[in-house]
Amino acid sequence: MRRPRGYVGTRHETIGSDILAVLGVVSLPKQTLGPALNDRLQKLSPNGWYGIDLMLELMEALDARVGANGLRQMGRRLFAASHEAHVRAVAKSARDIFTSFDDLYKRANRGQEIGGWKVLAFSPGKARLEKTTPHHCALEEGIISAALACVDVPATVTQETCLRHGADSCVFAVTSVVNDHRWGG
Repeated sequence: MRRPRGYVGTRHETIGSDILAVLGVVSLPKQTLGPALNDRLQKLSPNGWYGIDLMLELMEALDARVGANGLRQMGRRLFAASHEAHVRAVAKSARDIFTSFDDLYKRANRGQEIGGWKVLAFSPGKARLEKTTPHHCALEEGIISAALACVDVPATVTQETCLRHGADSCVFAVTSVVNDHRWGG
């Protein structure tokens, strides 16, 4: 798999709860993901730290067997398990969420040169975010939509560019009909 611009991933680890979010998506993990991945999942602790390769392998397996909608659902589950309580306590608007998205990523991922998030543009009802993490784009769409739900902002998340289609990073366009304090703070 190609890596995004600037991503080296030295000692990149992710929190176990992020990996285990897949269990909220598949009802029969042994059959859906295969016995080997299922066995590895059964040994994880939600609070443990694990090499990113397991997460990447899991996302690829889920994509191949369930598709992008399964990954979006995993993103929503991951957000609920790892980030929702924190976001609800500190974020009051979409702006708050977008400007803290890189910090949010680094709360559940550690290592050197692990990529991140950057706000490219923010205007009434529109935002553009760049992602240089190795995570599957559909998973990230689920995380973005779940984060915005915390501040009562319905939104459409689409991709302008994608690492999986030859770009050196992913750029997400977020649009919403909400243009009050919930959007801009």
